[in-house]
Amino acid sequence: MEDIHGYLGPIRFTSETKARITTPGVATGLAWTPTGGELLFIEATAMRGKKGLTLTGQLGDVMKESATAALSFIRSNAKSLGIDDEFFENHDIHIHVPAGAIPKDGPSAGVTMMTALTSLLLNKTINRDLAMTGEITLRGQVLPVGGIKEKVLAAHRAGIKMVILPDWNRKDLEDIPKNVQKEIRFHFVDKMSDVLNIALDHKRPRAGIKKQKRK
Repeated sequence: MEDIHGYLGPIRFTSETKARITTPGVATGLAWTPTGGELLFIEATAMRGKKGLTLTGQLGDVMKESATAALSFIRSNAKSLGIDDEFFENHDIHIHVPAGAIPKDGPSAGVTMMTALTSLLLNKTINRDLAMTGEITLRGQVLPVGGIKEKVLAAHRAGIKMVILPDWNRKDLEDIPKNVQKEIRFHFVDKMSDVLNIALDHKRPRAGIKKQKRK
């Protein structure tokens, strides 16, 4: 029994991943660690309050800034996103990253936080086969991040079928094994609006590469 892991490889967390993404406000991100990539679940919820933002889960300063930027982007684009702007006047927002005993930081969770928040506010669940990584700007751009190979391999181990990556990271796909590329549908984006269109559109993913059309 002790040798099973060595023969069969890492345990796949497909059922756990899909079980978590069953309600609005939960998104699957991808993170880099010194030991490899891993899935990063981000949860968002709202309650009656006065425009407060609470962040929990041992988050570093960079991730806290990403969360603030994500909320600011959503508030400044509430009308175009179909969100009632008055909602923010009477509610507090809480963003939580589970596994709180493990410190987490780095500029790669911005798109995941933004997607989790938008999912919550629109009351729409996110595609359960989807994971993502990328940093964001207040102008709605998606910036490149590091550790793409490790992140994609983590997604593959978990049974993820679709991954959103920054367009500027397209070159990093060369480092991904061909068999993994064949089993994952890659979406390369440069705008946060493209991220939301993919994440909240529950179509069956196909393996390969897809570049979002520029508007």
